[in-house]
Amino acid sequence: MSGGESDGSGGLVLLDVFGSPFAQRVRIALAEKGLAYKRAEQDLAAKGDLLRRSNPVHGKVPVLLHAGRPVCESLAILHYLDEAFPATTPLLPADPYARARARFWAEYADRLHFCGKRLWLRRDGGGEEAAEPEAREEMVAVLRALEAELGRKEFFGGEAFGYVDAAAAPFAAWFLTYERHGGLSVAEECPGLAAWAARCSRRESVAANVYPPEKVYELVQEYKQWVLGRK
Repeated sequence: MSGGESDGSGGLVLLDVFGSPFAQRVRIALAEKGLAYKRAEQDLAAKGDLLRRSNPVHGKVPVLLHAGRPVCESLAILHYLDEAFPATTPLLPADPYARARARFWAEYADRLHFCGKRLWLRRDGGGEEAAEPEAREEMVAVLRALEAELGRKEFFGGEAFGYVDAAAAPFAAWFLTYERHGGLSVAEECPGLAAWAARCSRRESVAANVYPPEKVYELVQEYKQWVLGRK
């Protein structure tokens, strides 16, 4: 799978794994900007030379190669795309204060992933009674903070889909997994955020690059069994 075969991208190659929400951020951004690129799916269990050379510090995806030069870490890549391709639709707002605020909330959205992992990566299975109370409370707090920032806006940046939306949209597909393992309901706790997630899921850039929630849940269950089986 690739985002296009033309050379109009200036030689963009994305090293990624399709199911990675961090890699999905970059694919969403590339789609929103209409940039052609080639995907190079990576095997994280047996990392190849290209990935090791491109990200020698962490050896993780995503890595964007632009004319052979690597840019690592998903949010850094989103920044880079705005600066390297100024003629495309911007993700970050022009106002310096709004840009700083967007960067803060995009980084804050990572808490969904790390807190969610505490909910589902447990040996004892799902259900509200089995969830760590602290992890569940933290997840609800993170969701509510994001909803408060969203407010009554269509997207985090206003009417237009932007930087925070691209950063957080992949995690919206994980809401079902968080609910089943944490004994919570995003729609009940944060109806505005749930509506935002639904709007994002209908965008072509998101739908084409993010697994649907049931698929995410299935993959998480498989991954959980694999991880716990190694312990």
